[in-house]
Amino acid sequence: MSFKLVNVAHRHCVFTIDENLRDFSLHDRSLLNCLFHAVNSVISRMFFKLNKSKNFTPGFIMVLHTFGRDLKWNPHIHCLLSEGGFSDDGFWRHVSHFNYSYLRNAFRTALLNEMHSKIGPSFKKIKSKCYNDHKQGFYVYAKPNLSDSKTVIKYIGRYLGRPVIATSRIDSYDGDTVPFHYNRHEDNKYIVETLPAIDFIKRLIRHIPEKYFKMIRYGGLYARHRKTDEKLYRAISKSKHRICRSFNQWRTAILSSFGYDPLECPNCKHKMELLELYYNHKRVSLEELYERAMSKSFGKRSSA
Repeated sequence: MSFKLVNVAHRHCVFTIDENLRDFSLHDRSLLNCLFHAVNSVISRMFFKLNKSKNFTPGFIMVLHTFGRDLKWNPHIHCLLSEGGFSDDGFWRHVSHFNYSYLRNAFRTALLNEMHSKIGPSFKKIKSKCYNDHKQGFYVYAKPNLSDSKTVIKYIGRYLGRPVIATSRIDSYDGDTVPFHYNRHEDNKYIVETLPAIDFIKRLIRHIPEKYFKMIRYGGLYARHRKTDEKLYRAISKSKHRICRSFNQWRTAILSSFGYDPLECPNCKHKMELLELYYNHKRVSLEELYERAMSKSFGKRSSA
């Protein structure tokens, strides 16, 4: 995962939903996809609204948790979002202020529309109630910034990938009941709850994801398969794929490791164009490679 992350500060945002929506995804797990789609679209639109003359794309990682501190069904999305994005021509734009009012309202609207399209007309009444009960949108909040990629990776492993309940929160077991404790989210009050063993197990196993369901997903710069990357990859002849991959990995590696773009001029801050590269001690013309790739690409289109 580390090679994906840009070495910049990341914001940890949590997207929560209305209590009345929880049981829908408990009975139909496919509706959990709506949360991912809603968060993805909201973040993409937020950065699109920040764009001026250039299109900037952030990197973000979304993790689904289906449990609350009391182990009940409470699906919500944890999102690690880069504080900034890359422009199409390779420049980084830092973004330190996130409009949480927009995030709350946009997430509410996006999620309700997603669920309405999946569930159908029967969802309309619940949808109206959610709008009335949450006029300021669904609750979205952020935790302190994470400064670098190594910190982000540790954070993902320790926090976002944590189990439903840590063994330290299970106080004892007498053969019949299981007492466990937690700090209530609303007021941080210390709560001890005791359940029959079978009910405790039921609360746990409901959080086991469906087979093949992805609980962690990547968006923006961190997406595994971006359409633009696929188009460029197909446009270049197979014999040159290794050269282009090496060049892209070099630029990304420098940025991720040292926090600067090697193609950005240190004086004028404009992007420098790579005119030539050497491969196996032989000069390779990028212009020639580009013209060949483009001619093949357009040739295939015209013959199709």
